[in-house]
Amino acid sequence: MSNQGWSLKRALLPKPLLGFLERNTNEPEIWRNCCHRPLVGDHFFLSSGSVGNDTCFRKNKAACLIANLSTQDMVLWDFFPEKELPVTEEKLKAFPKDDPTKPCRLTAFLAYKAGMTHIVREVEKPGSKLHKKETCEAVTIIETPPMVVVGVVGYVKTPRGLRSLSTVWAQHLSEEVKRRFYKNWCKSKKKAFTNYSKKYEDGKKDILAQLEKMKKYCTVIRVLAHTQIRKMKGLKQKKAHLMEIQVNGGDVAKKVDYAYSFFEKQVPVDAIFQKDEMIDIIGVTKGKGYEGVVTRWGVTRLPRKTHRGLRKVACIGAWHPARVSFTVARAGQNGYHHRTEMNKKIYKVGKAGQESHSAMTEFDRTEKDITPMGGFPHYGIVKDDYLLIKGCCVGPKKRVVTLRQSLLKQTSRVALEDIKLKFIDTSSKFGHGRFQTTQEKAKFYGRLKA
Repeated sequence: MSNQGWSLKRALLPKPLLGFLERNTNEPEIWRNCCHRPLVGDHFFLSSGSVGNDTCFRKNKAACLIANLSTQDMVLWDFFPEKELPVTEEKLKAFPKDDPTKPCRLTAFLAYKAGMTHIVREVEKPGSKLHKKETCEAVTIIETPPMVVVGVVGYVKTPRGLRSLSTVWAQHLSEEVKRRFYKNWCKSKKKAFTNYSKKYEDGKKDILAQLEKMKKYCTVIRVLAHTQIRKMKGLKQKKAHLMEIQVNGGDVAKKVDYAYSFFEKQVPVDAIFQKDEMIDIIGVTKGKGYEGVVTRWGVTRLPRKTHRGLRKVACIGAWHPARVSFTVARAGQNGYHHRTEMNKKIYKVGKAGQESHSAMTEFDRTEKDITPMGGFPHYGIVKDDYLLIKGCCVGPKKRVVTLRQSLLKQTSRVALEDIKLKFIDTSSKFGHGRFQTTQEKAKFYGRLKA
């Protein structure tokens, strides 16, 4: 094949396919061109899909080559997707098992991690040495401003899993969720959903028809809900987090009506979770970057006199099998992994504008807010609804986490225990906190010099 002929073919080939040829062939003659078809394995693949016939259905070699390179068999060879990092906003893989006998309810919620503090409570465990004694425990504050429902998705069951049948969006969508559909909001025309909203002007015929279609064919109903990120004053981000939340309980028709009734309405966190409930927290952990085996896997350091470094694995495997086993500790990415923590108990649900939002308890009547003195480090002030969760939680401050109802039936004593908080610490978390309120600090120090 002449160089001139190859340059002609090069111009005809699409860019990704051209890259495939350049990586896998030194010369175009490597492709067997008895009928312009490349040899794959032991067969000649025709554009029509048949094997072994010498008839060519293309007018020239370049057209035939493009057609053959476009087949699914060729795509599977080389164009594997790059490994992606986990997205911080959630697409849940599992929801609690549905029970049609119970009323309709939502099963998940998006929230933002604010920080940690500690509480004092009295343990109720008959038979335990801690029974009727006070204990100090670490807790996490997760801010949960109400979510807004903006759509509903219907799924049908297939042999290969769920498949979405149709999606219905609300008429009015706020700017913060529209930003989710743009890479660059300020340079865009901001025309998202302008044509779709016109479907509501002609009596909602198309919208109602899609809802009826869902009621007839779908088996799983999920609502599309987004966070109100503009209420999060500590976050610079303006783009809302959007997720699907499954509706459990009732038959399919009731689920669709239930989801449609929430369009453009706010759903508070106490409509989904209650105090003393056990929940699952799903999120992405703190990123640590590229780290060695001692930090990443906790292997023992080698002796001091070791040649070429001691923070290593001494032997990474036998000569044969002639490859490194996946069980051998290696250096690499640490942190920023998707994780699910199960059975986290809710100690308190705080509602904005009510006494429950403060850090007062039945035993400690000091008027103080849940935000510690000086605010939560790297976060700020908690102004909206919040949850007080026992223990820690994945991710750094400000990270979005998904709260999900437990997949299991909770029967343990820990899950059924009634929590009575005696004290919630609000001293400064930036240094050695000594005072619970600014009034207490002013009273201790007295009048200071100007």
